[in-house]
Amino acid sequence: MTRRGVLIILSSPSGAGKSTLAKRLMAWDATLRFSVSATTRPPRDGEQEGREYYFRSRAEFEAMIEAGEMLEHADVFGNLYGSPKGPVEAALREGRDMLFDIDWQGGQQVRNSSLGKDVVSIFVLPPTIAALDARLRQRGQDSDAVIAERMKKSRDEISHWAEYDYVLINDDLDRTEAQLRGIIEAERLRRERLTGLSDFVRRLNGEFEASMV
Repeated sequence: MTRRGVLIILSSPSGAGKSTLAKRLMAWDATLRFSVSATTRPPRDGEQEGREYYFRSRAEFEAMIEAGEMLEHADVFGNLYGSPKGPVEAALREGRDMLFDIDWQGGQQVRNSSLGKDVVSIFVLPPTIAALDARLRQRGQDSDAVIAERMKKSRDEISHWAEYDYVLINDDLDRTEAQLRGIIEAERLRRERLTGLSDFVRRLNGEFEASMV
């Protein structure tokens, strides 16, 4: 049975676990493809073109926006980030599922794009705000000022929970991963995504007709 791919948007406030969950999903199903973003920020040590990001100059990035080649984009702390449309369209046509780790603004742009019918959007909530703050501090990567800014942004992120198809509370990582798997497996079976279903039913009807001769 042939089908179109599913465009899976995974969003959450920073520290709620979406990056960890995305990695677990990729390990669970090797056919999942992670959508590689383009960015205008310079590569960091160890990053490779086309693996972590597509690295573009600001002029190149803005030209892609102008040409309609970006599925979504945003300015984050002075650097542009976005999802090139071409690789996503190709994957969906071939029945491959694409996973997006993006914020609510990117998710909104993708849902409103020409590929909106292929989207399933999932928002991950922390069990408590105290737990969210603790997870950010446990990383040991950010100063108090940066953590305070991330917490402020988290409040804005959480306010958009109702725009998503599914909302999960990540109070247990294993259980949340299992719920995500269930959502993806169910969405793959939606009638409108099964492009070979009409032909299959026609063959069944042909068998009925042949048996009546």
